[in-house]
Amino acid sequence: MKKISIYMMLLGLLVVAMPQMTSAQFDSSIKMCKTHMPEEYVSDGQYYTVLLNKEDIAEFYVTFYGGTVYRLVGYCGTEAGNLVFSVYDQERNLLFTNRDFENTPYWDFKFENTMDCIIEAEIDSKDVTSGISVMLIGFKQ
Repeated sequence: MKKISIYMMLLGLLVVAMPQMTSAQFDSSIKMCKTHMPEEYVSDGQYYTVLLNKEDIAEFYVTFYGGTVYRLVGYCGTEAGNLVFSVYDQERNLLFTNRDFENTPYWDFKFENTMDCIIEAEIDSKDVTSGISVMLIGFKQ
């Protein structure tokens, strides 16, 4: 009976602590993303977030409008380089991956025509096996 009580107490603490730990990681990732979103960029108003494990790949579907300059920023945790993000067109042709640029946390780009794109995000770190991935998209005023 004593073992079950201790187990239930530990489980209860985990249930109480998990939202705070998750919220803290989310807040840290948001803060890091915002450091790379200068004032001349306006957020599209969304946080593209997902809890990733090392083997997971998240997909986000986004429309980018022709003639607009965008900035895409992504973090998993507080260290730059933990998150790989790739942008594909609708036929899955790779348009950009930050993997080719040492996993830089942001990318500025402009499309000549409006395009529907797929953004994939995955963890790429020896030190991070899971975490909350956060991406922000901003457009230049």
